[in-house]
Amino acid sequence: MDIRNVAIIAHVDHGKTALTDALMQQTGMSVAGDSMDSNTLEQERGITIYSKNTSVYYKDTKINIVDTPGHADFGSEVERVLRSIDCVILVVDAQEGPMPQTKFVLKKSLELGLKPIVVLNKIDKAAARPELVKEMVYELFLDLGANDEQLGFTTLYAVAREGIAKLNLDDDSKDLTPLLDVILKNVPIASNQEMKDMPLCMQPFNLAYDNFLGRLAIGRIYEGKVQAASSVIIKDPEGEIRAGKIVKLFTFEGLKRKEVQSAEAGDIVMISGLPNIFIGETICENEDQEALPAIDIDEPTISLNMLINNSPFAGREGKFVTNRQLKDRLEKELEVNVGLKIDFSFIDHYKVYGRGEMHIAILLENMRREGYEMQISQPHVIIKEENGLKLEPFEEVTVNVPEELSGGVVKKLLNRRGNLMGITPDNSNVKIVFEMPTRGLLGYRNEFVVDTRGEGIIYTRVIGFKDYVGEIQKHDVGSMISMATGKSLGFSLANLQNRGSLYIGANTEVYEGMVIGNVAKGNDLAVNPIKGKQLTNMRSSGADDAISLTPPIQLTLEKGMSVMSNDEYLEITPNNIRLRKQFLTENERVRAGRQKK
Repeated sequence: MDIRNVAIIAHVDHGKTALTDALMQQTGMSVAGDSMDSNTLEQERGITIYSKNTSVYYKDTKINIVDTPGHADFGSEVERVLRSIDCVILVVDAQEGPMPQTKFVLKKSLELGLKPIVVLNKIDKAAARPELVKEMVYELFLDLGANDEQLGFTTLYAVAREGIAKLNLDDDSKDLTPLLDVILKNVPIASNQEMKDMPLCMQPFNLAYDNFLGRLAIGRIYEGKVQAASSVIIKDPEGEIRAGKIVKLFTFEGLKRKEVQSAEAGDIVMISGLPNIFIGETICENEDQEALPAIDIDEPTISLNMLINNSPFAGREGKFVTNRQLKDRLEKELEVNVGLKIDFSFIDHYKVYGRGEMHIAILLENMRREGYEMQISQPHVIIKEENGLKLEPFEEVTVNVPEELSGGVVKKLLNRRGNLMGITPDNSNVKIVFEMPTRGLLGYRNEFVVDTRGEGIIYTRVIGFKDYVGEIQKHDVGSMISMATGKSLGFSLANLQNRGSLYIGANTEVYEGMVIGNVAKGNDLAVNPIKGKQLTNMRSSGADDAISLTPPIQLTLEKGMSVMSNDEYLEITPNNIRLRKQFLTENERVRAGRQKK
């Protein structure tokens, strides 16, 4: 049976997973309601976080499909997948057109010499403009230096949610058959007989974990045949050689994995039995075989410190609260999360390096749901030096806002050292493109939502390290710090809410040093949120007035990371997210301030 290997790539929310689900349903590999986004966080957030494998059968051909994430923070998931496939299906929203992540994933594909198939999705939208978007995609190919063969890409029009694709806008199509036919026509066959007769050569591009089988490697067989219960040689990029044995072998069918005894060149398989296997290593038969080129991953852009929870409320909710348990969990994460780096050399904390705030927030959310308690420091961008020059990460920022609100957004991004690259009309909105340091973006997303009244959309993608731009002026708010331990009272909060925004409501347990809100004036303010009303036997005017409390700001992981100060920790437990000062008492904070001076 012939094998074709494709990856579906796109910007976030342009319809990759919907298209994959529809392909599986049409070919009988799944039923309506099943989805590739099986992870709980993926379903809650409506985005793909982890790349996943599936396969469908069409006209005696096996089509291996890799569904990839669309969010920029998970770009490392996309990069390593592209090396293992022979064609990409680039999905573009027929209304929005190419977006920052579209540019990122397409650039990687073109550099590898892949010829994409373009699918303009969501043509049923009222504001869809497929012909104009097709021209925009063609211009993007030109901008990214596509060769003549790549410029001759095939374009299809689709409504992935309904499982419809067509070669021409006026065609009458009821399913995805046109897309499947284009895949068979355009995607090269994954292997030939000569490749199957050669010694085994395979490279993992993804890792998984099973409680019974241990670490699992997902990779493509480039040459030869792999068999269960066979001995293999593993070569790492540094040239080290070690022996191993494959215990079990699986292929992908729909949403399930199927155990097989052997698989041939061209197929994508999952193997168990190699506990120390890593992404990019070469699995082969003989020591004299040449190792495959290593898979390069873009480096992290932000870092923060992670440490055990030592607040007064530590250990109340979590099952895993010790330093050893925290370290074991982080080491386990490194086995499958290649975009993450962790420095374990410090005594009192671990330094975590990630691709963005969401990348690290997903790790923290998974850990708290598993029962871990921890604290993190304020995220900082990674500054590095090359040839005596100080460099910092820069991002391309694309903002889509109503025209009447664009002035305030432009002013703030310019103040944060953004370089305005262009403004273009986009239906009733305007699309504004900036290049700016990642430092300038930290903490801005929440301001953006307020400034655009929830009508704006902001997308970013990392474009590399550039010269350090110096200090960035931001409007910092101060922290409202509890000076007492107990339960907050509505009477006290009603007075405090006039000083700023609160993070807690009435009847919330607080401790000394906990940050319960922010202060608009910018200076920290110690307050007593547990103070009650003085009761006397005398009635006064206003004695029976109802207390009116504004709903508090809900602290999420991303919100907490964006509003916290340099001298604060974000306390994360299975049921609560709290902000606190690193030094809980006023005396400790004053002493620490003197020592810094």
